Amino acid sequence: MILEIKNLKKYFEIKKGEFLHAVDDVNLSIQENEIVGLVGESGCGKSTLGRTVVGLYDKTAGSVSYRNQILPKSYSSSDFWKYSREIQMIFQDPYSALNPRMTVKEIVAEGPLIHGLWKKNAINDKVAYWLNRVGLPRDHMSRYPHEFSGGQRQRIGIARALALEPKLIICDEPISALDVSVQAQIINLMGELKESFGLTLLFIAHDLSMVRYVSDRMAVMYLGALVELGQSYEVYYSSLHPYTQSLIASNPEPDPEKERHRKFIILKGEIPSPVNLKPGCRFAGRCPKVMDICRGTNPVWKEIKPSHFVSCHLF
Repeated sequence: MILEIKNLKKYFEIKKGEFLHAVDDVNLSIQENEIVGLVGESGCGKSTLGRTVVGLYDKTAGSVSYRNQILPKSYSSSDFWKYSREIQMIFQDPYSALNPRMTVKEIVAEGPLIHGLWKKNAINDKVAYWLNRVGLPRDHMSRYPHEFSGGQRQRIGIARALALEPKLIICDEPISALDVSVQAQIINLMGELKESFGLTLLFIAHDLSMVRYVSDRMAVMYLGALVELGQSYEVYYSSLHPYTQSLIASNPEPDPEKERHRKFIILKGEIPSPVNLKPGCRFAGRCPKVMDICRGTNPVWKEIKPSHFVSCHLF
């Protein structure tokens, strides 16, 4: 087991006595050389979970273990230095993720130089290699981030994370800013690197079709909590939770004929506030299959089929 998340909570204090439950009692384990996709609506806590795992946010409660070693609740400078060699993150926003005062060469080479992995006389060739792997030419290394498009900046961020050759990468919407052709290139690159370097990925995304294609298992998150987890193919084609079913139903079909005749699931009601959540299923106010028990009793996390878990009173 390379990563094990146990009862992880991350709350943000709004004001005295009021807390926003961004990540609420999440349990998730990832095996070595596995890709786990994490999907859900915007604001459900996916990015916060990723940032908490890598230590950018302090943990409110629970634990995160990397190769059976419990990571600190609050990271110090020495902790970042120690674990950044093994765990890296690709950020969602390519505009704020790169230092505007550094050249591409300095951005990509910074980590390996800090860790003493590259010799100074080899920097140009090393940077050129990783830029080439993400589809950027060698002569781009002397430029600054403002000279690139959003998609190009995202590729620079990916090259920066890969340059350390980490074992675990948290990918926070790494392809959302890229053109479709470049998305395929980056996805294929990650699959190749997974095999070459034994990479393990937590792949956060909105595109369920892409997650189904790239990941071994899929986890579905709603309002800070996991509601379903299983093999990607099974979760996509045999989903159990009504929220997962609504997400999949909203995913467009590439076949125009199927798209024209397929049934949509229209969700009614409002998303509840994540501040001081009340007991009961978080999806009860929008669920088309809601029952009385859903409104006051928290559902239990159950294994319904082998390696297929769901948190729902229907099961």
